[in-house]
Amino acid sequence: MKIKEIIQYLEELAPRSYQESYDNCGLLIGSDQTELSKALVTLDCTEEVVDEAIGLGCNLIIAHHPIIFGGLKKLNGSNYVERTVIKAIQNNIAVYAIHTNLDNVVHGVNHQIAQQLELHSTSVLDPKGNLLQKLVTYVPSAHLEKVQTALFAAGAGHIGKYSECSFVSEGLGGFKAGEGAKPFVGGSNQRHLEPEQKLELLMPKYAQSRILKALFDAHPYEEVAYDIYDLANTHAQVGSGLIGLLPEEMDEKAFLAYLKDKMELKSIRYTRYNEKKIRKIAICGGAGSFLLKKAIASGAQAFVSADFKYHEFFDAENQLLIADIGHYESEKFTKSLLSELIIKKFPTFAILLSKTDTNPVNYYS
Repeated sequence: MKIKEIIQYLEELAPRSYQESYDNCGLLIGSDQTELSKALVTLDCTEEVVDEAIGLGCNLIIAHHPIIFGGLKKLNGSNYVERTVIKAIQNNIAVYAIHTNLDNVVHGVNHQIAQQLELHSTSVLDPKGNLLQKLVTYVPSAHLEKVQTALFAAGAGHIGKYSECSFVSEGLGGFKAGEGAKPFVGGSNQRHLEPEQKLELLMPKYAQSRILKALFDAHPYEEVAYDIYDLANTHAQVGSGLIGLLPEEMDEKAFLAYLKDKMELKSIRYTRYNEKKIRKIAICGGAGSFLLKKAIASGAQAFVSADFKYHEFFDAENQLLIADIGHYESEKFTKSLLSELIIKKFPTFAILLSKTDTNPVNYYS
């Protein structure tokens, strides 16, 4: 298959429109029309990872962190980013990054952490708004089920954990076919009233063109009447961080030991004990200090994330336990997540996990 096919699948799982404004996800190096041999999955794309891909015969690297984050004004090998890009290009290796868009979907990076910690009753900590639209259309009664089915298959009608959601109301649609028209019902130059169903559904903005195509293909009318409304609603399945419940309540010391074991950690930076029992926790892979107020407001007794600065530990205000486990450590299971997702769709394709340790932080003990 071509690289394009695997990209289309990944961007269906984690649409690029869900990435943060500062991010740089997508195909960073190479052509999506290239025939794909093998893919190497990694957290970071470095020179060593490119060497590994060359040795394994992989012509695609799928990385969580983008190797090109800001703009590149030259390519002369003066730093590790330029050297990595040059080596990938010279060896015809494409590089694809799936970063904050994978962070922001409910089945993404934070879901993997939740699984490691055996959390249940999980939900998005900070859901994003302005990602949804309402589609309203009018369908002859006899064709309602056909149009509904087509729209559901294209991705409309999802609300949280529910699918195929819609609202239907009855009415009369009126029209008069003009010169050259080929009306499905009624005659030319005659006003016609047809029993119709008003069909209303939610749809994600990123899928608008696909859903409208499904509407036009399934609808019997030559001219389809429809309205699209932008919604301020938050998207329950898209946003930053997760909250969930531990298998059982535990004290802070026991929780830190549990966290260290489950996440396979060398060390944890944490705030002083509050003498609170911990059951509800907030999590965010990578740098998550921006979510601290949300974590406190959620009622979590602990917040597991990374990259907290010295003064940010004070911001916990003794209301919860901050457990900073390290950036790499919080996201290292992302490789397994991506591999499992791809194998589920392409079971016979060769997906390899990078064995290169790209963590730039070392610990002396």
